[in-house]
Amino acid sequence: MAIKSKNIQAIRHPVTDQERALRQGHQGGVLWLTGLPGAGKSTLAFALERRLFDAGKQVYVMDGDNLRHGLNSDLGFSQEDRTENIRRVGEVAALSAGAGIIAITAFISPYRVDRAGARRAAGDKFHEIHLSATLKVCEERDPKGHYKKARSGEIPEFTGVSAPYEIPEKPELEINTGTLSEEECLSIMEDYVEANFG
Repeated sequence: MAIKSKNIQAIRHPVTDQERALRQGHQGGVLWLTGLPGAGKSTLAFALERRLFDAGKQVYVMDGDNLRHGLNSDLGFSQEDRTENIRRVGEVAALSAGAGIIAITAFISPYRVDRAGARRAAGDKFHEIHLSATLKVCEERDPKGHYKKARSGEIPEFTGVSAPYEIPEKPELEINTGTLSEEECLSIMEDYVEANFG
């Protein structure tokens, strides 16, 4: 997105990423969980947050439903609003990563171009994690009853039914939440954090 004002200038922080990492015992970054509705994004994000916090890490989950009650309460589910939703979250997650926090996001984020924008915001601190449960598995789970409503026409523009989901082409990590247990998925993500965030 282009910057509208021409009279602003970014100011460099006097505290470096290395200083923050030394104080907190780990690097900041963004774990961007993406996948179909029902793939397990929120479940795994909050379970991972608990584990990492208990291990002494600075961590915070940004969940799609939660942010639509505040920061993104003015947005609907059109493609334009979904794009703005992800743009805002990408910027907030990048700011959190810059502060040395491990930001875990749980968003369908169905469009590759929008996820690419979130990646640009966070730079090399961005880690895309594709939860690759199939549509069949997710629809069988249907934890919120949304697939049933989408199939009956009550929810228009529902990802996987009447709106597309563009599968990540080169995620940093892919986890098949349709075949692995929650514990197995969490172990994979914990190992990934230890290997990449210190």
